[in-house]
Amino acid sequence: MLALTIAAAVVIGLTLGLFGGGGSILTVPVLTYLAGVPAKQAIAISLFVVAVTSAVSAAGHARAGRIRWRTGLVFGAAGMAGAYGGGLIGPHLPEALLMGAFAAMMLATAIAMIGDRRASRPTSEPGESRVPRVIAEGVVVGLVTGLVGAGGGFLVVPALVLLGGLPMGAAVATSLVVISMKSLAGLAGYLQSTAIDWSLALPVTAAAVVGGLAGGALAGRIDADRLRQAFGWFVLAMGGFVLVQQLPPGPLGRWSALPACAALAVAALGLALWRRQRAAS
Repeated sequence: MLALTIAAAVVIGLTLGLFGGGGSILTVPVLTYLAGVPAKQAIAISLFVVAVTSAVSAAGHARAGRIRWRTGLVFGAAGMAGAYGGGLIGPHLPEALLMGAFAAMMLATAIAMIGDRRASRPTSEPGESRVPRVIAEGVVVGLVTGLVGAGGGFLVVPALVLLGGLPMGAAVATSLVVISMKSLAGLAGYLQSTAIDWSLALPVTAAAVVGGLAGGALAGRIDADRLRQAFGWFVLAMGGFVLVQQLPPGPLGRWSALPACAALAVAALGLALWRRQRAAS
């Protein structure tokens, strides 16, 4: 299973480097279901993996001049406050609740990646009037990051575009700085009560870094819209799997909940298509 975990970590880093988010949503399920790590420790390790991988991936974007440091540092500082609070609260919540919330995050990620194209529209540079909104969004996204161990890039990138006024390329690059800052703060909160298995965390992080460097090198050279949508469908399937695992066993076992999950998937697809049509209009 370690080999599969390492391979999955490369994919996680690849998507982080390409999109500025998305891959981190898979880190907790990979650690939980492939490596057999308890949920709370998996969240703590995920925060470390995402923090390091995002920082390394951001270095390539920085050399290319794509990072908007002022907006990123403001958003990141606000996110760190929220993430530290989430990291303090998360270890005291039931694991089923955390994983259920994580599944909901995965479904939201899938909807955002499949159906929302508004972020591809360039906007003006950020102004002073946007700073309060950027700070408020940063705190909320940071809280989510600290609680469930996801970098929240799918929330950060649209926020930097719509609230920070950044073009898509700069938003993806800047989001990596924000994600790294928030993840470190969330990790600091979790470490107050949760131990990390460094013998697993370090090789997984190294593999994710390799993937992140590859993703950064590929950014702008492939059809990112199609790849993002394909990845969104994969995350939707994974989110459904995680959600099923958290349901209480029924007369036929957990999989007796499949009809409800199928209905949820259809609803998610409908919402994604509606958002895509709305964004195109």
